Amino acid sequence: MTIGSPAITDTTGILLSKNACVVIVRTEWNAAIIDLLEEGCREVLEQHNIHYKVINVPGAFEIPFCIKSYWDNHKYKDDKPHAFIALGCVLRGDTPHFEYVCKAVTDGIVQLNLLLPVPVIFGILTVDNQSQADGRTGGKHGHKGKEAASTAIKMIALTQSFKQNQPNGHE
Repeated sequence: MTIGSPAITDTTGILLSKNACVVIVRTEWNAAIIDLLEEGCREVLEQHNIHYKVINVPGAFEIPFCIKSYWDNHKYKDDKPHAFIALGCVLRGDTPHFEYVCKAVTDGIVQLNLLLPVPVIFGILTVDNQSQADGRTGGKHGHKGKEAASTAIKMIALTQSFKQNQPNGHE
C-alpha cells in the first residue's frame, strides 16, 4: 500500500510549451538512492517530452548555490530552465550534522523559490535510515523522484498560466 496522494503524480491534460526545460541538480552523496530518484524524474519528464539537463554537486549543502549560479548564467539564454529539481538524500548519523545540512538546504531552496522567477522543487530525502529511503524510491511511500518531476510540470504550467492571463499581454 502506498501512503500519500496518487494525485500528486497525475499530470493528465497538462500541456507545456515546446521549449520547456528542467534542470535536475543532484548530489554525489548516497548515489544509489539519488540514481533511483533521478531515474523517476527522467521517466516522467521523458513521458512529457520535456528537455532536461542533469548537474552533479558534491552534497545537498551545495544544491542552492548551484541552482542560483546556473540561473544567473542562463536566464537570458534560449535554454533557460523553466524549473529546477533538487535531488538529494541526507541520512541521519550520530552527530548534529544531519540537522544542520537539512535546515541549510531547506532554507536555501525556500530562498530560491522566493528569489527566482522559476520554481525550485524540493526532492531532498531527509531520512533516518536506508529502509526509509527505500520506501520513498518506489516503496510504500511512493516515488519521490516521480513526484518531484510531476510537481515541476504542474508548477511550470501554473507559471505559464499566470503569463497567459495578463491583460493586454503585459507581464
